[in-house]
Amino acid sequence: MTDPFQAQAAALGAFIRSQRELARLSLRQLAELTTLSHPYLSQLERGMHQPSLRVLKLIAEALNVSAETVLMQAGLLGDADEGDAHSGRITEQVTALIQADNRLSESQKTALLAVYDSMLQK
Repeated sequence: MTDPFQAQAAALGAFIRSQRELARLSLRQLAELTTLSHPYLSQLERGMHQPSLRVLKLIAEALNVSAETVLMQAGLLGDADEGDAHSGRITEQVTALIQADNRLSESQKTALLAVYDSMLQK
């Protein structure tokens, strides 16, 4: 049986790597933005460490991801309704993808996000 802390660290690492790749940043670039070493970030992405809250906050800011999303991925912030948590992660990822698409102008991104948000209103 896998240690749940190791599994959580691996999931967090995969999330950080995917967000970094979506932002089109190398490990060295992310290291510069966070003031963390790139070997340490590499180890985080491989699930070898469980970062502190300070480190999670630095990574969230550098990747332009909400701190809440990173804390949820780290298993430090739960949600009473897992369906809502999953939907929130999907919304965060779609938003990040739209923001990262260099083919769209800023006004196109704003319009697309507005339409997307309007369709999600309950």
